[in-house]
Amino acid sequence: MATSSSGSSGAEQRRLHDADHAAAGWRRWGPYLSERQWGTVREDYSKDQDAWHFLSHDEARSRAYRWGEDGIAGFCDDEQSVCIALAMWNGHDPILKERYFGLTNSEGNRGEDVKEYWFYVDATPTHSYQKMVYKYPQREYPYNDLVATNRARGRDDFEYELLDTGIFAEDRYFDVVVEYAKAGPEEILARITVHNRGPEEASLRLLPTIWFRNTWSWGTPGPRPSLRAAGRSVIEAEHERIGTRWFSVHGDHQPIFTENESNGTYRKDAFHRYVVDGDKDAVNPAGTGTKAAFDIDLRVPAGGAETVLLRFADSPAGPIGEEVFAQRIAEADEFYAACFAPALGDAERQVSRQAVAGMLWSKQYFGYDVERWLTEHGRDPLQARDLRNGDWFHMICHDVISMPDKWEYPWFAAWDLAFHTIALSLVDLGFAKQQLELLLSRRYLHPSGQIPAYEWNFSDVNPPVHAWATHLVYQLDKARNGAGDHDWLEAMFHQLSRNFSWWVNRKDADGNNIFQGGFLGLDNIGVFDRSAPLPTGGHLDQADGTAWMALYCQSMLTIALELSIEDPVYVEQAQAYFEHFAWIAVAVNHETGSATMWDDEDGFFYDLLRLPDGTSQRLRVRSLVGLLPLAAATVYDPALIDRHPQLMEGIQDFVKRHPSVSAVVSAGRQEGRQGKRLLALFEENKLRRILARLLDEEEFLSPYGIRSVSRFHAEHPFEFRVGDRTYSVDYEPAESHSGMFGGNSNWRGPIWMPANTLMIRALLNLYLGYGDDFTVECPTGSGVRMNLFEVAREISDRQTRIFLPRPDGGRPCYGGQEVFATEHWRDLILFNEYFHGDDGAGLGASHQTGWTGLVAVFANMFAGLAGTDLLDQGMPGMLHALPVIDTEERR
Repeated sequence: MATSSSGSSGAEQRRLHDADHAAAGWRRWGPYLSERQWGTVREDYSKDQDAWHFLSHDEARSRAYRWGEDGIAGFCDDEQSVCIALAMWNGHDPILKERYFGLTNSEGNRGEDVKEYWFYVDATPTHSYQKMVYKYPQREYPYNDLVATNRARGRDDFEYELLDTGIFAEDRYFDVVVEYAKAGPEEILARITVHNRGPEEASLRLLPTIWFRNTWSWGTPGPRPSLRAAGRSVIEAEHERIGTRWFSVHGDHQPIFTENESNGTYRKDAFHRYVVDGDKDAVNPAGTGTKAAFDIDLRVPAGGAETVLLRFADSPAGPIGEEVFAQRIAEADEFYAACFAPALGDAERQVSRQAVAGMLWSKQYFGYDVERWLTEHGRDPLQARDLRNGDWFHMICHDVISMPDKWEYPWFAAWDLAFHTIALSLVDLGFAKQQLELLLSRRYLHPSGQIPAYEWNFSDVNPPVHAWATHLVYQLDKARNGAGDHDWLEAMFHQLSRNFSWWVNRKDADGNNIFQGGFLGLDNIGVFDRSAPLPTGGHLDQADGTAWMALYCQSMLTIALELSIEDPVYVEQAQAYFEHFAWIAVAVNHETGSATMWDDEDGFFYDLLRLPDGTSQRLRVRSLVGLLPLAAATVYDPALIDRHPQLMEGIQDFVKRHPSVSAVVSAGRQEGRQGKRLLALFEENKLRRILARLLDEEEFLSPYGIRSVSRFHAEHPFEFRVGDRTYSVDYEPAESHSGMFGGNSNWRGPIWMPANTLMIRALLNLYLGYGDDFTVECPTGSGVRMNLFEVAREISDRQTRIFLPRPDGGRPCYGGQEVFATEHWRDLILFNEYFHGDDGAGLGASHQTGWTGLVAVFANMFAGLAGTDLLDQGMPGMLHALPVIDTEERR
């Protein structure tokens, strides 16, 4: 595993150091339990590959899962052998609340959508302290109302949310606050505090539950694990992998037992039948099983609270002292005080800490042996190409992975994960590096060199951002520790080279250095479904696909230069990647009439539709697709280049021999302060024209960041006619009106953090290339001129503003929901998948803290960085602006 000793001499940082160097297993236990295992591809054994309906929410309480487990506020080991989570019942619900409820893809009027409210408030990277809040209504949960009302609504209607049902009226709900604190690597304490926010006393049945993931039913060798009563308030757990553990509760509470099985006398749903139906014979009177819980009946006074304390450890029941929680909270405060920029304001600090907490809570164990899964479908894995992921039978996954969202996206996505590592590097460089390694490892990377995209279709194509993320994480590590992890970077480079070759060989249809790639993670941004055959025939030359590859070349060139410090053999690799980039730049800018992506009339890049008859035309949609060529702007440290004169000679000779390269690369090459060299796909005139649109508030620049589609299309939709059908793209600032890719996300206008991250990165690099003298109007037409550093900071500030409280206590991310400005809601922040293009309201998945957690990077980076610092120090100056915490080793 990759390691990093970044940090201070504080207690949490020492735990991280021990975890990185295998001195203690501080990461062995964590919040690695999914919040939805039902409805996933792994659990789908249907003949029609309909995962959402094969195992539904309603069936989840009674059917044992195959590949993983789910629960509320869960904790488990890193292989999910044993799980701990919370179940509860308010006395009125028809279902014991053991997992969060949400709509399937077909039930929601805009796709799948969770219908609960919970918040990740705090967490440390070793999970020595974790805190979350779940808001549980005291009235009967409106399952049927949510399903029926959403089914009756169309795409032009708002989603019907839990708050809309009136279930929280008069504050008749519980705040269930769950905290974990580790007294040691193998001793975990839990504190559950139930607050009654309502006007009357209310009852709550609380069932802290422990169970084993069911492996025995699927032929896994080894003895069957067991749970048994070891006293009224103690449960003993025996498992081959984890040994003997004890789960105990403070006070006198009787444990109940059943089996984590679909069938048999004592089944998985026994606690539901025991509590809700009153069936006392549903649980095992012998006090044994593979699933157990303490049955705790709480009476909580109006405005009051009750607390339950639990312990899970490798030693028999001991005292459960609350002083451990106080100590871990103080250590978490110390840790984040050191991690965040000293100049960061209190509101920004709160946002940053909750963003990081959400990311740390969103780790999940991901188990999936694809060959075995195919075999269990009754298929020969070598001849199952028609079955989902049939080409990926080599994949064997049994890892803790940073997930986009543990309910709506309880599986990894390749480009999401790369962005996650940037934010995770703020607090846990070792884990960030390990995550980047994972998808390039032999268990994941396809023999062809393709990175698996996401569970629903590993063969789909996500943007190739792994190389960019790898170099940035390496630089962060180097900035914090004074030296880079050369061995890690070298190993990553070789695997990335395999993936780069896959792109060159598979996604350049004409062999002309213009790339396709498919939907590239942008779902419905285009006129057509870019993963499907085009209704016109032919193919798309994609401005974004080509820009991604240009950035890939630049990132690999940068890594090769870094590696050449210790091994000159990488100079030749650097030369090769420079030439790859040069040919892409020539192809993008080659002037052959309508065959170029650049539209000189509009001053913008567009996709090219290549038709079967050999003709082509631009698809004039002003979107992120045409902005992404900005992202392929990278500055190089002259010291790395100058140490290898033969590299400069080789580059100069190459450029001299190819006049087309000379014209384009010279135009896109800029020498900045202290000899810094900028490579880009465009020259100054094109840059100014693109920036004029990017910074126009009637086009891309919103009060809260950069929109994914220009607001221009609100009045001027783009339309394309094929036969008797018209395809169109307009500006949709909120949820999608298109069913393309299921319709549960929208790239036709909202604000997305990863896109803004790339724009900010590009602007900082361009600033290094052009310096203070290059200014533009920001916003366009305002008369206010800024250099590109100031523009980058302006966009960052607008992004951060999404989450900051207004004078009325509300936050833009909560839209018009007034309850979020009230006392018990206003300090709880959700980090949504994307945000309304005009008012900043949170949309999509409600806990998409993966790439939205990047707001913590923005807030901290610009709190400690000035433009002159960047000019003097280059991009390492940007990284040094992030808090650099001296380690004991370094001192």
